[in-house]
Amino acid sequence: MQFSPMLDRLAGLGGAKWGVHFAARERMEAGQDIVDLTIGNPDVPAPKALVDATARAMRAGRTQYSNGRGELTLREALARRYSASTGRGIGADQVLCVPGTQTALYTVLVGLAEPGTEVLVGDPMYATYEGVITASGAKVVPVPLRPENGFRIAARDIASRITARSRAILLNTPHNPTGAVLSEDDITAIGELARAHDLWIICDEVYEELIFEGVRFASPLARADLADRTVIVSSISKSHAAPGFRSGWCIGSADFCTKILPLSETMLFGNQPFIADMTALAVSAPSEVAAGMRARFAARAARLADRLDRDTALRAHRPQAGMFALIDIRATGLGDHDYAMSLLGHGVAVMPGSAFGQKLDGWVRLALTVDDSRFDAACDRIVAHALALERKRA
Repeated sequence: MQFSPMLDRLAGLGGAKWGVHFAARERMEAGQDIVDLTIGNPDVPAPKALVDATARAMRAGRTQYSNGRGELTLREALARRYSASTGRGIGADQVLCVPGTQTALYTVLVGLAEPGTEVLVGDPMYATYEGVITASGAKVVPVPLRPENGFRIAARDIASRITARSRAILLNTPHNPTGAVLSEDDITAIGELARAHDLWIICDEVYEELIFEGVRFASPLARADLADRTVIVSSISKSHAAPGFRSGWCIGSADFCTKILPLSETMLFGNQPFIADMTALAVSAPSEVAAGMRARFAARAARLADRLDRDTALRAHRPQAGMFALIDIRATGLGDHDYAMSLLGHGVAVMPGSAFGQKLDGWVRLALTVDDSRFDAACDRIVAHALALERKRA
């Protein structure tokens, strides 16, 4: 029997990257004490007001088919939010609502890229980016994110990889897995490249409300000179501790939304009305849980970095945002997967850096999203494991 060539392109780009996570879950189910730091689940439940709003909407009969663009009340709420945050007039006709950021990314990439084209994306990158680009038939063109530049993508590195086949630049700010946040100057330089080479800018901004104190956020959506070529994607998954609701959106020009609508309708025909009602409430005011998450995640990242600096040869990269931190484990002499499996034997599960791109071979990513007592226990185990490795190498 024959299958679509897309499945061949996607082979190995799905759950295969999460092998350490699955191994950790098996051990936990068998009763082992594992601190699981592989997945970025928020450390608080979704706000009660949002759960109650969803239940009210369901009881009120908001369980029927939606508009293909998404419910108008939600699109209007998002238009108001982004008009206020960008200083530009964003209309409801510039919004498409879909189930989560992942669906938004797939819709946008399949709609804008095609076989024979190329999409430039920072390496390291979120684990699913390679898949959503490859699904379109386009080629992934990795652009190195350099630790010495704070893992922020540099326009000069993008420029050196642009070809006649380039179609889009995929940005992620704040960035997963590094926690880097692009500056206004970064956006300006990247925008100049996009205009010069007629490229789309696709920007995943799902961590926008989890930026740590003292760091400023900049979005290409705020730039009028980039309005015709910018598409942003986001959701309430991180900001409102609601990943299971699968409520996201993409925002671009009205022309972009009109052209891509048939693709979105073919897949989904809008999101669920009862979830749209809840999301409209969520985005109409600052998240009630984001500030607490920001403070806790920043404090945990700082404690981890200070502890490793003081007690081990390992070094943690201090993120500017988000819910993850990176550890440079090259001093151990182990590859990232071997290190992660060895650390799992000491009761901590982390993600090998190479799951996010070849530039993180020799690093691991850990989530900052378990409670303080478990996180501090994980830090103790990471330090003890590092010291044991040092003794073994001595």
